[in-house]
Amino acid sequence: MTLLAVEGLRKQYARGWPRRQVTFALEADFRIERPAIVGMMGPNGSGKTTLFELITGSNLPTAGRVLCCGKNIHRVRYDERDRLAIHYHQAYQVRRFTRTLPGFMLERAGSAYPMIHLFDEPQFNTQDGYIGFMLDFFRKLRREERLVFVCLHPNERYHLEILREICERYMFVFQGRVSEAPDFPALLADERVRDYLGHLIQSRW
Repeated sequence: MTLLAVEGLRKQYARGWPRRQVTFALEADFRIERPAIVGMMGPNGSGKTTLFELITGSNLPTAGRVLCCGKNIHRVRYDERDRLAIHYHQAYQVRRFTRTLPGFMLERAGSAYPMIHLFDEPQFNTQDGYIGFMLDFFRKLRREERLVFVCLHPNERYHLEILREICERYMFVFQGRVSEAPDFPALLADERVRDYLGHLIQSRW
């Protein structure tokens, strides 16, 4: 069974009346069949957090759907969505859900423990072995056949070292578009990624 399928997903924000003008749009279409640790990066405002919110069902798509373990996350009961996908934002607080339908119209998650874990810019403390503890935790989830996303906005070289060390595949979000890379060298081969990382990669990679 496919762990995560993002199918024709689009989230559009607009403003103005009576003529609405689109101010931002996120588009994504990808599948992840098996457990993995996926590294994600992209400029601020590119849509990374919005994508995570759509995957966990705390944000409603304009079009498309998200299937977590074969279930449409936006058709799962609100109090059970975190048994499929859970979003840890920065200091690891869990995002809340936007409730649009009564619970009796939604289906059960069919899982007792989150299968997809999305870490949104986790704060890595460089002291007291904290980084090692977190990397071990990500690997533990992977061994338990979970899908793990680690989203960073690199501002230190060690952030890139972390992603290179633990991730099996990568995603780059830029101006509302999601692209994939099968490994770290392929990620850095993208000129947009190199421009984004700037001086962090000039001296070595």
